[in-house]
Amino acid sequence: MEIGNLLYDYLLKTGLSEDTAKYLNMLVLLAFTIIAAFLVHYIIRRILLSFFTSLSSKTKTNFDDLLIKNKAPKNIAHIIPLIFTLNLIPVIFKDFPYFENFVLKSFLVFTIILVIWIVRSLLNSIRDFLKTIPNLGDKPIDSYIQVFMIFAWAIGILSAFAIITGIEFIKFITTIGAASAVIILIFKDTILGFVASIQVSINDMVRIGDWITFEKYGADGDVTEINLSTVKVQNFDMTITTIPTYALIADSFKNWRGMQSSGGRRIKRSVNIKLDSIHYVTNDELDSFKKIQSITTYLENRQEDIDAYNTKNNINKELLLNGRNMTNIGVFRKYIETYIENHSGTNKEMLIMVRQLAPDTQGIPLEIYAFSSDKRWQNYEYIMADIFDHVIAAVPYFNLEIFELPSNSSFVQRNEEGTITDKIDLEDE
Repeated sequence: MEIGNLLYDYLLKTGLSEDTAKYLNMLVLLAFTIIAAFLVHYIIRRILLSFFTSLSSKTKTNFDDLLIKNKAPKNIAHIIPLIFTLNLIPVIFKDFPYFENFVLKSFLVFTIILVIWIVRSLLNSIRDFLKTIPNLGDKPIDSYIQVFMIFAWAIGILSAFAIITGIEFIKFITTIGAASAVIILIFKDTILGFVASIQVSINDMVRIGDWITFEKYGADGDVTEINLSTVKVQNFDMTITTIPTYALIADSFKNWRGMQSSGGRRIKRSVNIKLDSIHYVTNDELDSFKKIQSITTYLENRQEDIDAYNTKNNINKELLLNGRNMTNIGVFRKYIETYIENHSGTNKEMLIMVRQLAPDTQGIPLEIYAFSSDKRWQNYEYIMADIFDHVIAAVPYFNLEIFELPSNSSFVQRNEEGTITDKIDLEDE
């Protein structure tokens, strides 16, 4: 007597009809199988996790740690409960051939997916391990793993279709190969989108909610939807831009996620100082600069160091060029740096730098490089504008000039009322 018939025979003896006995027998066996599968999965999972955890603490290599990180033991733990369930499906649904066929195919498809996930966990672990090897640091390991995963997904999808249709795998591949040209032509965009979506997902290039800037398509806003063929971006003016999914891997775009998850938003802007306004600081200028409270101590200490050096080396200071000297742009640069360090809107734990860029036809760029503590766009713009308002207004205090291309107003003279009194003729000049 088969075990699956015990309950069925008992139910018949109680006087139930055959159909009722069959359904009750199927439901009880199904419930038993589900409970048993969960128990087996729980036990196997605990055993595997304990084994890998113990192994990782004893071995010198970090590969076993990476297996745990990429959930390889958790995925492998599904194998035995799945085999257990597959063997019981014919027993559970023996009186229901249609359901048996449907459930069996569903579990076989799930088996394929599980195998792919196990392969993915192993490949990701191998990828992370290879990245720790110095000699392989410049190799495109991610690309290699992606190629393997594409092949794995392709074989898995084809196998799933073969199981669902009931066609042998080889015959199914042959049929698909014959019709591949037509399929590629008809579903070209879909195939491109599918491959792109796999790439985007694997590389974690874009998530829903990310702020991206895609100049080619005029997109500048938050990603609201990602599907097989398109990515929808809601711009800040509330318009919607639709981008082909494959464009994300074919073209360059900017994702602001890193900025949003960091401690601040970057400020990187410069003012151009006229070259002919740069000079050595005289004693009178130094006395004037010492009135600026934020750099008074710096100037006093700096001047003491310079005087000590010049005295020690018998420098002739009748000419400012000799020995060590301060320049007005150097003092201004120090002032800006001090101002930014004390500004309430900047992140003091991130890089703060004021640097000179290479001189060009528009003077010498003095660049401010810092990070705002508030990353919200409106507040960020306010903080940056507040900083440069102050910097531009402070320039004349250091006897410097900002470079500015001349306009029409540069060639006219006005009286106190603002009326034009004379025009400057450059040819006469």
